[in-house]
Amino acid sequence: MNDKQFTGDKKLPMKSLFANAERRFIDALAPKFPAWIEGYHLTLLTIPLSAGLVAFGYLASRYSLHWLWLSSLMLFLQWFTDSFDGALGRLRDTGIPKWGFYMDHFLDYIFMSCVFIGWSFLFEGSNNLIAWTMVMVMGSLMVNSFLSFGATGEFKITYLRTGPTELRIAFIIVNCLLIKFDTAFVERNLLYICIAFCVSVAFIIYRTQRYIWSVDMADKKANPPRTKN
Repeated sequence: MNDKQFTGDKKLPMKSLFANAERRFIDALAPKFPAWIEGYHLTLLTIPLSAGLVAFGYLASRYSLHWLWLSSLMLFLQWFTDSFDGALGRLRDTGIPKWGFYMDHFLDYIFMSCVFIGWSFLFEGSNNLIAWTMVMVMGSLMVNSFLSFGATGEFKITYLRTGPTELRIAFIIVNCLLIKFDTAFVERNLLYICIAFCVSVAFIIYRTQRYIWSVDMADKKANPPRTKN
């Protein structure tokens, strides 16, 4: 058994637009949860919420874009459950830190992928391919966080003053634009949105690898190789 202290449940301070307000909201509401609700219940709710995103995206493509209001509801509910699953465990000292780290972030990836899968039903041709490309780019952003944590022991999930909460808000705004202006409005700008997202993720990865390089160089300077006599 590995006795090394696990730090995956201790994120670096959140530096994003709504981080402070979100923290105050979580701290105020967490003690009010019923005792029968545990953090892992909230974590596992991401599974049906992910299925809902795919289902409502499909229904929006077949019948009415107003089904996307329910997709936005899924985004809001997943923000809510994701905000409080770890908070309840820490508050009650009932957390399952290793399982929570693994399952929470694995399901976060599934959920974020389902956002774009739900949208993919709305587009055809190259725009459909762009929607699937965004799944890969989103995945690379999350992999960047996990590999950086493995290399440095520092778990960071906010970049460029943006975190999961701000991303969910952006997704809800896209749903509103789709409902208000139809898919044509988003289709005209989808390529530019994808390019901007790819450039942002590439910049984040570039900055992350530079930081890890500097950590390695500092370690080498502090522990120079021994010369053989």
